[in-house]
Amino acid sequence: MRFGTFLPQGWRHDLVGIDPADHWPLMRSLAQQADAGPWESLWVYDHFHTVPVPSDEATHEAWTLMAAFAASTSRIRLGQMCTCMGYRNPAYLAKVAATVDHVSAGRVEMGIGAGWYEHEWRAYGYGFPGIGQRLKMLAEGVDIMRQAWTTGQATLDGEHYQLDGAIVQPLPRQAGGIPLWIAGGGEKKTLRIAAEYAQYTNWSSVPAEFSHKKQILEAHCADIGRDPAEIVLSANFNTVIGATEADVADRLAAIEARVAPFLGDATEGFMADYHSDRALVGTPAQAIERLQDMRDRGLAYAIHYFPEMAYDRSGVELFEREVIPALS
Repeated sequence: MRFGTFLPQGWRHDLVGIDPADHWPLMRSLAQQADAGPWESLWVYDHFHTVPVPSDEATHEAWTLMAAFAASTSRIRLGQMCTCMGYRNPAYLAKVAATVDHVSAGRVEMGIGAGWYEHEWRAYGYGFPGIGQRLKMLAEGVDIMRQAWTTGQATLDGEHYQLDGAIVQPLPRQAGGIPLWIAGGGEKKTLRIAAEYAQYTNWSSVPAEFSHKKQILEAHCADIGRDPAEIVLSANFNTVIGATEADVADRLAAIEARVAPFLGDATEGFMADYHSDRALVGTPAQAIERLQDMRDRGLAYAIHYFPEMAYDRSGVELFEREVIPALS
């Protein structure tokens, strides 16, 4: 199994109480620690407003961070889970990503999806097209990026995007272009797009749901004549690891106490996720057992979000010492 880690960027109220002037030095330090550790990749989210409620707390922009991490790390791969197609013209995005790929010496991953956070769509003036339109934007945008990264130009007379020989030079450092992670589990459209274009997919960490989506992807691959083994399956986990169950409980209590002043009535719902089968919460032995089950279901790449990382690195370090070596 391969492992990636998210870094705190504020989106999940995971930098609250820290002076904004200290955010970048902290994020850089965490990135460099991950770069020196066992992780294959580091990740950020592509969002502008906090969750589960929009607030004035900081949320740092994903592709700016990609460039900054590219310049301040040397080994680890760099991804977003996932870039929203509707937030940037896809030819412009292809150009940005190619430039970051050069800054990083060929370490960029492109996580891409249709987007869902209506509040920030409307607040930033993007409107909020229906899901069908957003998926068409995703399909057209992925086509444009593939053209740009393989030929250096992109042309499309699409429903949403019209390009006439957009030049994207230099090509990315990576031969064949930047790897595409198609994120989302929509069964009719998103997984079909993944079957056609993706090197990686990313959907639910709920075991039964993960297995069901895998079957749907395999059916789409069969329809178009592609070997599904060419696509690496990934999932994200909200992860809290402690040496004992009492330690885990203390960590969860500390997280709740930290976010409650900012979330108010939304705190209970926020914390409920850490008690659901979407999360990875427990001792190292419990985490290994859960991930082994997911590996048996076809999961090859697990990406972990540690909500306490900006405040306490001991859980991440415990995961690095005991969980990763048991599964990688």
